[in-house]
Amino acid sequence: PPELSILSSCSPSQLQGLCSFLQLSTCPEPLLVRFCSWLLALTPDLSYTSAATLAEQLFLRRVLSLTQPPSRHLMAALTSFCSKYSHPFCCVLVAAVLQEPGEGAEQTKLMCELVEECLEPHSVQLLLSQVLEVPLSEKFLPVLQAVLGRQEVLPPELLDLLVLTLCQQAPAFTTSLSYAKLVAAVLTAYQSQVS
Repeated sequence: PPELSILSSCSPSQLQGLCSFLQLSTCPEPLLVRFCSWLLALTPDLSYTSAATLAEQLFLRRVLSLTQPPSRHLMAALTSFCSKYSHPFCCVLVAAVLQEPGEGAEQTKLMCELVEECLEPHSVQLLLSQVLEVPLSEKFLPVLQAVLGRQEVLPPELLDLLVLTLCQQAPAFTTSLSYAKLVAAVLTAYQSQVS
């Protein structure tokens, strides 16, 4: 709809107010899918700040409250949004998931799925750097495994950080099979760069 062009000209606070007025954070998921498809058609593209605001308003509450796998509608909306705005999405959603206490099994599975199927290579690198900024836990090992599964060429500084993090935190994972698999995957994928 042509009215959506207003999203490009709103300030972040106006955009938050508009999202609240439209109740986007709680709208039914089929409508969320349609809204995200409209966002893809917007020209010009949304600014980084506007996209980050929308990522927060549209998805943050839904993702953090997941207690079972996301519905196909929510996955379709996430995939659609990430296809164009994966960088602001990672900065908002991934950061929030990483700071959530507890197991967060569904959030971890969702992050793995996004890494494997949706995110652009530069966004995968951003997600990896975000994960490496927090203390490693069993919760995030599958996400690192998913990143390695993409077989992306990592910048040397990011690979160094990954290896250093794995070495420094090894004592906490002496009985972890997931950690052992992760180390084996790093050594296999980057054997020429890891001494």
